Amino acid sequence: MTVAQIDLDAIPSDGRPDMWRRQLREIGLVPLPDAGYLDTGTLASFTAPAGTHLAIVSGRSQSFGFGPTGLSSDPLTLLLVLVGRGRLSGPRKALELADSDLVVLAPGTDIRVEMRGDFSLLILDLSREAIDARLGRNRMGLPVALGTTVAASAARPVLRTLAMSLHSLDAGDFAAAEIAVTELVASALLAETRGGGERTDSQMANFRRIAAAIDRRLGEPGLSIQDVAEHEGLSRRYVQRLFEQHGKSFSDYVRRLRLERCKAELADPAHAHENVGTIAMRWGYRDQAHFSRAFSSAYGQAPSNVRRVAGATDNRPLQRGKPLKRPSSPTAFPNPRGERRTYVNEAKFEPRETVERAELRLPVKAQSVHWGYLSKNLPPVLTVFSGATVTVETLTQHAGDDHERMILGDQGAESVFAWTKDRKAVDRRGAGPMNASIFGRGAGEGFGVHILTGPIFVREAEPGDAIEVEFLDIRPRPCANPAFSGKAYASNASAWWGYQYRDPIVPGERHETVTIFEIDLAEPHVARPIYSYRWTPQTDPFGVVHETMDYPGIVVDPTSVKRDWEALRGVEVPARPHFGTVALAPREDDVVDSIPPGYFGGNIDNWRLAKGSRIFLPVSVPGGLLSLGDGHFAQGDGEANGTGLECSLTTDIRVTLHKASEGGPSFLRALSGPLIETESHWVIQSFSYPNYLRELGRDAQSKIYQRSSIDLAMRHAFRQARRFLMEHFGLSEDEAHCLLSVGADFGVTQVADGNFGVHATIPKALCPTNARCG
Repeated sequence: MTVAQIDLDAIPSDGRPDMWRRQLREIGLVPLPDAGYLDTGTLASFTAPAGTHLAIVSGRSQSFGFGPTGLSSDPLTLLLVLVGRGRLSGPRKALELADSDLVVLAPGTDIRVEMRGDFSLLILDLSREAIDARLGRNRMGLPVALGTTVAASAARPVLRTLAMSLHSLDAGDFAAAEIAVTELVASALLAETRGGGERTDSQMANFRRIAAAIDRRLGEPGLSIQDVAEHEGLSRRYVQRLFEQHGKSFSDYVRRLRLERCKAELADPAHAHENVGTIAMRWGYRDQAHFSRAFSSAYGQAPSNVRRVAGATDNRPLQRGKPLKRPSSPTAFPNPRGERRTYVNEAKFEPRETVERAELRLPVKAQSVHWGYLSKNLPPVLTVFSGATVTVETLTQHAGDDHERMILGDQGAESVFAWTKDRKAVDRRGAGPMNASIFGRGAGEGFGVHILTGPIFVREAEPGDAIEVEFLDIRPRPCANPAFSGKAYASNASAWWGYQYRDPIVPGERHETVTIFEIDLAEPHVARPIYSYRWTPQTDPFGVVHETMDYPGIVVDPTSVKRDWEALRGVEVPARPHFGTVALAPREDDVVDSIPPGYFGGNIDNWRLAKGSRIFLPVSVPGGLLSLGDGHFAQGDGEANGTGLECSLTTDIRVTLHKASEGGPSFLRALSGPLIETESHWVIQSFSYPNYLRELGRDAQSKIYQRSSIDLAMRHAFRQARRFLMEHFGLSEDEAHCLLSVGADFGVTQVADGNFGVHATIPKALCPTNARCG
């Protein structure tokens, strides 16, 4: 089935509100006069052959009603809150909405939904006829919030699976899911609505007994009301009255159930080897022709139209990232000073110190870094005004690959990497739980790996603004060991999360290899390999054995590895010094894995972010909270083996705040993701999911590792590059399409970071003569 999708980030800002309203109306949502924030949002939907809509709507602070759906039948609408908070109000009742709330309502009624902050909703039409067939004449005072009944609790994960699988659904998948959801919702409604005086609890319980008995014997061709009544110890007349109260005859009820079971199996790849007649007879039909006529009459299509060939098994490789079952969110975590820090509300965020000097220095030490995560709740280590220049020191998380050359004698590195059997200087390393309850690897579990210096609070920065970071200079951090004076060092790891790990020349021969490079600071334009070794199990100071590079900051015991001093002899790698991670804090979650990049920047891994370049990032929390790290001396597009040439770097940056209220360059209007500018090019950076924290909802930090693809990243990069040309240069859609094909280069940034990256590089020379090129 074709999924219709729109992402407002890909549309020039002037046209966003009208486009959003049109798309909402397509799925029966009506933006209200005070609709709210219509400048960002995503909508994905499809319409089944029978006309049923399924849609996922995500956005910020919006209000809308439910209008006519355009369906020939009068449906009911199911609303599941995937993420967010809000309020639903109708003529007779109002409901507060929160994550996982499930509501049944009737479209076209005077229903108003007001969502506050970021939200994601699943909206599904259900056949009123199918629901009524199960409810009978029970009166529902819609809207109805389905509570904690067994049926309602079972319906929620089914709906979440639909949301997660929206782009891979076909008509057969949806048909089977629709039957399951209809049954569960009807059962939940029966439990919620106690008959309105028409049926007693005893009658409802007996009807459920009869329904269960029918379900068990549905495949018997001659099943009759007399058979069911006798088997359940009830009189035929009593059972007949139950169906009369229900508003359906026994035969109509059985016929509908049989058709639904057949439809589900016709769509199930596990039954693809069976012909239509076999399936029909299994569910009580004696004659295939009769079944085909009944099926076509009920669903408007022949049974053969819903057949599909079973898809191939998804053998997606294991990647980094939290398990789908998340641990309880921690209420506090240690800060770099070893104190206990409770989370703070961003609205109450106050910097401790304001510095107005033009030139500042932020040295790297245990007190100025956070390891493996981003957080809107971290107190800043430095506060600056717009226009400030800052010298920022950073460390590579791979310094432990050669302690002698990359840590020993360096006070900053020794401070950060300090780890004895009694304590770690920087305990949390990643976004996982502090008590290492998942894998026992260590605090944070390594769900995030980068040593990040910061955060830096930018005075007066507010959500909706943009922060520009200009790289005035980038240089390797000199080795502090006197034995290697005048040198700097870097490491490349062919790691288990790299592209090569499951694609070796010899099948099954999986291993990790570290290669150490030397940089002569007298001629820092190249790096030369000096030796390599294969990773062997390493035991950390707490006694945990690490079979692979599964936890950051492990200092390798040099006696445990065999160094190959001939590796890559004679090779020189040209310098491309840049920072893999330049990030502002995202607003969507409290502790965010540093590995997948997103709209906030993060682990972009684009080598064009070098000396002389600038990156523009959208602000989503007060002060922005800028962090830098993951220094690379060099890297190629793709980062195929999982890492670049990881190197501790020092940089001089200029930080500039662009207030949304003050206009500014057109390319900053509604900036929705990282934008890189070099002397000669614009680089539009995108990912499989530009805002995966919002788009993937609950467990986004797990799902991103399973759901990313180059196809998705390419699509988003294309859309954002098209929007950039249209908005910044005033081009039409057709003109933008032409220039993107004849003059822009699309490249794979990385396939190592969970959220795959694709960038579009647009030469400034393509800029129309009547447009400002910046």
